[in-house]
Amino acid sequence: MKEKIISHLLAFSLLMICILQFSLYSNANTLDNKLLAWGFKRGENHEQPNLDANSNKVIQEYNGISMGNKDSKKIYLTFDCGYEAGYTEKILDVLEENDVKASFFITGHYLNSATDIVKRMIEDGHIVGNHTVNHKCLPNISDEEIEKEIMVLHNSMYEKFGYEMKYFRPPKGEFSKRVIDKVSKLNYISVLWSSAYDDWDTEKQNREEYGKKKILENLHNGEVLLLHATSKDNSNILGDVIKEAKNMGYEFKNLNEFER
Repeated sequence: MKEKIISHLLAFSLLMICILQFSLYSNANTLDNKLLAWGFKRGENHEQPNLDANSNKVIQEYNGISMGNKDSKKIYLTFDCGYEAGYTEKILDVLEENDVKASFFITGHYLNSATDIVKRMIEDGHIVGNHTVNHKCLPNISDEEIEKEIMVLHNSMYEKFGYEMKYFRPPKGEFSKRVIDKVSKLNYISVLWSSAYDDWDTEKQNREEYGKKKILENLHNGEVLLLHATSKDNSNILGDVIKEAKNMGYEFKNLNEFER
């Protein structure tokens, strides 16, 4: 009789463990995985833009960064670096000349092919952020693959430079609640943007006046400005943009100084 009771208790315990495991698995996989593509509607007269409500709700829920305090004339300058096109060192020179610190979101390819430039970013006091190893659309891959995309780059940065990354930008601004939840659990802060233009298209270069106009006309309080370091135009106009923004009363701050 005693053995039968013990047997039933063991069976019951195993059943409860299975139920708990199933519950944890289900909760982890019921998070919405609908693809959200980041976007915004530009404001007028240097007013803050309207960020996509559905996407921004997810970013804010996880304490991410998209746009700063509306009453503070701060700009947070960020660059995406998928590959090195030969312009980043000039960008770093301009930032140094103008005493501005920026954030550079790099891929695994960038780290491996432009290691010396990444080293300079760190030495110059800039923030280096995680843009994944392979720049994949994250909602299309599993949690395990997402973790690999982020942590392989994270660990490589730490091994090479002893540098601990903490800011993350989803490739192409594509994500889901499931993705941002996973990113948060990896102790990363997701960073989107409130201003950008089509500088990523290498077929659309030699438009320096266009680029300068797009950037300067859309400056706003709390701006998270996304530029691409693959743009020759950006390397040529950056100094003028910084000087003009400062003349307009804006301050450039890095993400560690972000004001909500």
